[in-house]
Parts: sequence; C-alpha cells; structure tokens
Amino acid sequence: MRQVFLALICCVSILRLSGQTQIDPLETADKEAQKKWVDQVYDSMSLSEKIGQLYMVQVMSNQNSASKDKIIKLIKNYHIGGVIYSLGDPISQAKLDNELQALSKIPMLIGMDAEWGLSMRLESTYAFPWNMTLGAIEDNKLVEQTGKHIGEHCKRLGVHFNFAPVVDINTNPKNPIIGNRSFGEDRDNVTKKALAFMKGMQGAGVLANAKHFPGHGDTDSDSHKTLPTINFNEERIDSIELYPYKKLIKAGLSSVMVAHLNVPSLEPRDGVPSSLSKHIVTDILKDKLGFQGLIFTDALTMKGVADFSETGDIDLAAFMAGNDVMLMSEDVAVGIEKIKKAYYDGIVSEERLQFSVKKILKAKYKVGLNHYKPIEIPRLIEDLNRPEDDILYEELMENAITVVKNEAQFIPFKELGKKDIAYVKMGDDDGSVFFKELQKYTEIHEIKSDSLEDLLAKLKAYNTVIIGFHRSNDNPWKEYKLTKDEITWINEISKTNRVVLDLFVKPYALMDFYSVLDIESIIISYQNSKIAQEKSAQLIFGAIPSKGHLPVSVGTFFKAGYGIENEASKRLGYSVPERFGMSSFKLKKVDSIAQLAVDSMMTPGIQLLIARKGTVIYNKNFGTHTYKGDKNVAFNDLYDVASLTKILATLPLVMKMEENGMIALNSKLSELMPEYKNSNKKDISLKEMLSHYARLKPWIPFYYETLDTETKRPSEKYYRTKRSNEFNIEVTNNLFLRTDYQDSIQSIILKSDLLNRQQYRYSDLPYYILKKFIETYYDQTLDNLVEEYFYKPLGANYTMYNPYHKISNKHIVPTEEDDYYRFQKVQGFVHDMGAAMQNGVGGHAGIFSNANDVAKIMQMYLQKGYYGGEQFLKPETVDKFNTCYYCSNGNRRGIGFDKPQSSGPGPTCGCISLSSFGHSGFTGTYAWADPEEEIVYVFLANRTYPHAGKNLLLKENIRTEIQRLIYEAIIE
Repeated sequence: MRQVFLALICCVSILRLSGQTQIDPLETADKEAQKKWVDQVYDSMSLSEKIGQLYMVQVMSNQNSASKDKIIKLIKNYHIGGVIYSLGDPISQAKLDNELQALSKIPMLIGMDAEWGLSMRLESTYAFPWNMTLGAIEDNKLVEQTGKHIGEHCKRLGVHFNFAPVVDINTNPKNPIIGNRSFGEDRDNVTKKALAFMKGMQGAGVLANAKHFPGHGDTDSDSHKTLPTINFNEERIDSIELYPYKKLIKAGLSSVMVAHLNVPSLEPRDGVPSSLSKHIVTDILKDKLGFQGLIFTDALTMKGVADFSETGDIDLAAFMAGNDVMLMSEDVAVGIEKIKKAYYDGIVSEERLQFSVKKILKAKYKVGLNHYKPIEIPRLIEDLNRPEDDILYEELMENAITVVKNEAQFIPFKELGKKDIAYVKMGDDDGSVFFKELQKYTEIHEIKSDSLEDLLAKLKAYNTVIIGFHRSNDNPWKEYKLTKDEITWINEISKTNRVVLDLFVKPYALMDFYSVLDIESIIISYQNSKIAQEKSAQLIFGAIPSKGHLPVSVGTFFKAGYGIENEASKRLGYSVPERFGMSSFKLKKVDSIAQLAVDSMMTPGIQLLIARKGTVIYNKNFGTHTYKGDKNVAFNDLYDVASLTKILATLPLVMKMEENGMIALNSKLSELMPEYKNSNKKDISLKEMLSHYARLKPWIPFYYETLDTETKRPSEKYYRTKRSNEFNIEVTNNLFLRTDYQDSIQSIILKSDLLNRQQYRYSDLPYYILKKFIETYYDQTLDNLVEEYFYKPLGANYTMYNPYHKISNKHIVPTEEDDYYRFQKVQGFVHDMGAAMQNGVGGHAGIFSNANDVAKIMQMYLQKGYYGGEQFLKPETVDKFNTCYYCSNGNRRGIGFDKPQSSGPGPTCGCISLSSFGHSGFTGTYAWADPEEEIVYVFLANRTYPHAGKNLLLKENIRTEIQRLIYEAIIE
C-alpha cells in the first residue's frame, strides 16, 4: 500500500511538471496558516479520531430520541468527521446541529443534499427550480445566482457542503433517478450550467460537490434499488460523461461524489460499483483528471453490490479505492474497526490515512471550522425566505418556460374581445393558481366533465381552450406522464377548438403523443409550483416574454435547444415589490393605514393595488363587505367606483372620437348638439367642460323633484313597482322610473343657469351632456360602446354597468342603506341617484369594477394608449388630454383627468409628479397614475356604507397618506 501511495505522489508530480495538474480547491489564501492548523490538529489526534474523520453520517432533525442518542454515541465514541442532514425543519436542524457540534472535539463538516435549495429537505425553507428547469435558461448568470442563493442559505444554516450540482448528462428519457435533476442532454449546456452553479455556491463560501462520477445520465435503473449498468466504451464515457468533470475540476471544484454504478468498460469486476473501484476513483479521477478535492462515496447502503463477507468490508474497500469520505455507512463502528485493523496489518498506511484526513481538515479550515461558531437561531426563517429569493425564482421561471409550438402566433393572446376562453384542468395535482392567474386577464370559465362527449359539447361555446396538465411538484422523481385517456381527450379537443396545451411537468411528457399537429400552442412550464403556474399564465397573455429553450429532446417533435421566443405585449404582470424598486418592508405601513381605516370604521372594506413599471407589486384586500357581515373582501368583488366612471367610461370614448376627428377640444356645445344652439351654453367648449371650467352647476338633485312632497318617498307620478314600457328605468329592486324622465333630466340641464363667473368648479353635468351626445352619435348605449371598444379587448371583464344583471350579489359590495330615495340596501345598483335615473348608466357614475381592472385601464393610459398588443389610443391623444390648459387661471384640471396640486392641499399627497393624473370617487374610490415613476395606485372602498355621512377617508387623508407611503417605499 505504501508503494501505491508513493506511486500516486509520483504521478501527481509528473502531472505538475507537465503543466496538467489542477489547482488545489481546498487550499485557502492563507495556506501557511491553514497548513499549520491542519498539522497541529492531525498530530493531536488518536488513530481512532483520525479514522472517525473519514465518516459522514445521515441525521434527520425530526428523528426520535433513540436515533439521536445513536448519533451522539458516534460523535463521542467514534469521533465522526461530519453529518449529512435530511428531513426536518430549519429551526430543529439548527438547534440539533448546535448540540451535536458542541459534543464534537473537532467541529464536524455539515452536508446536505440541497441540489435545488433547502425546502425538499426542510419544510419551511425556500426551494429553487429543478436542474432541468434551469437547463432551459439561456442566461447562465441566473444559474450562477441560483448557486449563490442556495450557498447563502446553506451557510446561514451551518451547512458547509452541498451535494450539488448534479452534472450527469441525461441522454435517457427513462432515467428514473436523474431526470429532472440533470441540466439536460447536451454536454456543453450541462457543463456551462454546472460551472455557473458551482461558481455561485462556492463564491458564497459553501463547497460544491459534482455528482455522480463517472456519469449517471444514461441508465433506466434506480440506483437506490439496484446497481445500474452503464454500457459504454471508455472513449464514449471520456467524451460525454466525463466532459463536465474535466471543466469543473479545472475551475476549482471542491469535491466529487462517486456514483453507485456498474461500468464494465472501466471496472471489469462484476458487481463492483464505481464507488469501490480503484481504477475509477484513483486512476481516472485522481490521476488522469488530476482532481485534488475531497472524494465522497455515494451512500454505502445502496443495493446490488457484490457480496462482501462481513459488515465493514465495503467501507474498507471504498477507502482503498481512493475515497476520502465514507457516506452513510451501514455500520460506522464496524467500518472504523475494519479500517483500524487494516492499518495495524499494514494494508492501510499512515501516508494513505494522512492523505485523506488532512484533506478533510483542509476543507474544515476552508469553511471556517477552525473558528467554529454556533448557528444563530433568531431570524433564521426570515433569512432563509428573503424577498431576493422570491425575485430570483420568478426570474428563473420567466426565463425557463418554453414555447415549443405556436401556430400563427396564437400566443400571447391578442384581441381578447374576440375570444371566448375555457380552461380544462388535467392531471392529478392542483391547478387552481394557474386558473386564478388566468382570470386576472380576462373572463375564463373552467369546464369539467367525466365524459369526453359531454366535455366536447360544453366546449362548443368557446373558440379557445387552455389545457393545463398538472402533476405533483413535491419532488423531481414524481410521475410526469399523461394517461392514455388524457392524450385522447387532448387530441379530440384540439380537433374542434383552438388549444393552448400547457404542461407543468418535464418535456418528456410529450413523447407519448402520436402527433401534435392539431394543437396550436404548446408550452413546457416544467414544474407545478405556484410561481411556475403564475408565470405561465402571464406568458400566455403577454405580460412576460417567452425565452426558454428545451434542455432535452422530445422524441421526433422537438430537439434540445429549441424554443420559440416571443416579446411581451405590455399587459400587467404580477411580482414582488423589490423586483421593481420598492420595499416590501416599507409597504407594510400601507397595510397599517388601510387596516386602521377599516378598524376605525371609515369604510367596511378596501381593495388596494399598486403597480410599478407595468407590474402589480401589491394587491391586498382589507375588511369585509359590511361592518356586521363576515364576507371578507376578495379579489373578484366589485365596487361602485362612482366618479371614476368619468375617466374609465366616458373619457376614453371622447378621446377616441377626438383622435378620429369626430370632435375637437374646441368644439362648442352648439356644434355638437343642435338643442344647445340657442341656449346659454352654446359657446361652452369641450375643453372647458371637461376641465370643469364652463360655469356649469356642480350638481342638480334630479331625484328630489320625483319624491312625494309629503312622504318624501318616490312619488307614484314618477315610479312603479313593476316594469312597463312607460316605466322602464330600473333605479333599484322593484322600483321603476318613468321612461321619459331621462329627457327631463337633459331638459333641466339645458335650461339650468350658469355660474356668475368662469372659475374652476367641479361638475357632473358635462358627463350627462356627453353621454347623450355619444349615444346619439353612435346610436348605441354608453355601456355597450365602452365594453366593445375598451373593456372586452382590455380583458376588463370585472368592469361593467349594472352588475346585478350579470353576477351574484355575493361578489358586489353594497354601497349604502338608502333612507332618502330608494329606501333599501343599494347593492349592484349604482349609488349615484342621477346615474340610477339613467337606468344605471351614467357618464359621470355607474361603473362597478375591481382594483385589478381599474389598474388595467390606468396602465393603458400610462402606456400612452397601448396595452396587450393593441393601440387603444394614440400617444398624442393621451398627452393632449393629460394637459392642464387653465393652470394659470387657478384650475389644476386636465381634460377629464384630475391633476396634482402644485402646492397646499389637493387630490394627491403633494409628493407626486405634475405629469401624473387620476380621479377620485364619492364612494371612497381613487385611481392615480404617475408616468415619471411608472406607478399606478388604485384604492376602492365603500365608505358610504351604511350611510354616507362624514367622509372620514377624506378628512383623515387616508388615500393620499397611502400614496405618500407608496412613494416613500421606492428604494431606487
């Protein structure tokens, strides 16, 4: 044995002289101090302590007391060199680790199998995508960041070695143990990804471990259950399987795990796994490749190994083969005794023992165990779940999701007004996150059936079908295939509908299809995680671009490296604040103010949304529908937005008419509407009206004249409890106004007096007038027009007039307990009396919506009329209307839009750019957009419930105080 060791030293010397030797990856910058510490520790150790350093034992932090006692005994009596953690939770692991390290004379190396982060081993921590998902990413800097983040998590948890990355080249789709754990089938792509991952993790101070040497990628057997055979010649293995190892070793790889494989071309002895093969471990890995880092066995308890007569023989054989660390021995005590006996018998030399033990000590020094400190428990969970980890996971999935088919550029979806979309869920795992995310973009119905015939019949009502195939994301070994029935159903649906097939599994799932010709678009989303589902939905609607490329080939359909790249179409995306320059921590103050408003009974509930740079970074709900109710405010609940109707309904139609030359800002009322030719309003221009600078009265209480003078209730002269042609204006449940009273309203406005002088005076009357003008011009009702031209193509399916006709009251937030006009709860009917008297469709009020839809419209304005691949308005039109024409006269208003005050009190926090614009509503609503900071802020409330009373939201400046906090949360 001594001669073998000397020959090894000689070989290394020859390599060094020839310039082929690799750097020592365990050596530190202060190598003299490192050598001194290693020598001192080694010289102080007994033989038993030295041999004990060779062992790393599996520990579970959720184990029972008997198992824990066993580990304590191994530390105290056998001086094991390290432990590898699996299962449990971070707090338990940290506490146990501190306890075990305190018992060890020499601090132990701590390892984990955290290939994709910690959460597969620790229930409460953050996971990153599988390697195959990372293999689809073109930007390897993101893979390097992944390694860095995982390294930082490991280091925070006191882990020194992460048994990652897997560098197996997965050329066999049937591989049951590698699969998702491989970066793919192309050796160059695998190598680049592995190098990036290793660089990131080792840069964070955690040592990498490349596995499974010499290459586990091309086998269809599970190495946990048997001894798989790799039946390739030495030339093939050298050019493919060993390729990444050569590159990583040159780049400073810290350690290698030798696989549990039968490789006849490299080890002729039948049944001797690679981890016990001297030729593979010493001759190839150490000598030929010049590797000087630590060498780990795979678990020594794996099956299918050739018969060893006694327990412990495998440990000795592994050590003699050239391994440094015995991983998960069947019996550590017996194994140590076997090696000790071999030492006394001269089979194991002092030089051989010293060679491995000193390498282990060098590694301990490198990770700082020469100055060991216990793990700090406070804030551990927070440090393992950072905002930057969320951001990275999002970026990884956005860059990985791969479009492999897209006939006629079917996705991202455009012209939503022409699409009737159904979602069909397949697979045995949850797809609700995907479906909910899809619903943020337009109206989508989930269609279910136990019968293909019935399903096809139901799908006839739809021209577009999204099929999501969802299987478990619990671990990378879970089943990924579709059943024969599922494939049949997909094929049949594709014959009659235009289909997007989205697979939340690895690409190999497509291999069972006979053909994919009838499917318009196919997306590989790789995993069924929450973020994968969210990002895939966003990609379908163009909120994010498609960037991924297949890491593996899929039969004859698609080859590795293929992927269709699409640009985003500027629809709102959804992400975390830090990704777009805002602080989650600072935005918690927004939570506090909103909750204060609810708790102080300023409003029963609130929907609150903040978007920045085209992405929603905050979307929360507070409170309930009513103070006495238990219906919590939800995303899809609708609020009466009151005067936001002006900029959400009437204004965009006016803008469209102006840019098409149908009207002009200087058009006078007498030019627009013949009845005004001889009125006192004939010379009022459109610009003046919409700037609230036209001397029009602020408000006329039209409803008041229709009340009985004695009872102060709706007069029988004007109202009936049943609908008829004569009484056809539904102002609330079972109360119908005379049909001709709408003409009376217009007549009253026409004949109304003007204010004495021209000054800024907010008025609803321009929008009564414009409603009639628009409807007359188009010969269509305002609600139908705005839905056709804006809401449907925008995907604003939660935005509507008169929602009581369309959706359940359980999703409509009540506005008031009316005790002065309708004398009942106002829910689903517009709160504003004048709008109610126009059949619920007012130019100034009447729209119901949720915060998400309001944000879409505001974002369209912010993007100069562009949204979702369509130019709704010209940029110059938006600029024209977002201009203050009478600022020099003390009027801050734009045309239709409110504008921020230049000083003093006003509609904003005073901390916002003068190019910003928005509006507020009587019911407690507020929407504002700022082009300079690219912020959209939406606040919806029903502060008028149960009674309008004092406007405490306004008095306490709740909406503008939240706006101030939003700007304080900007961190860039």
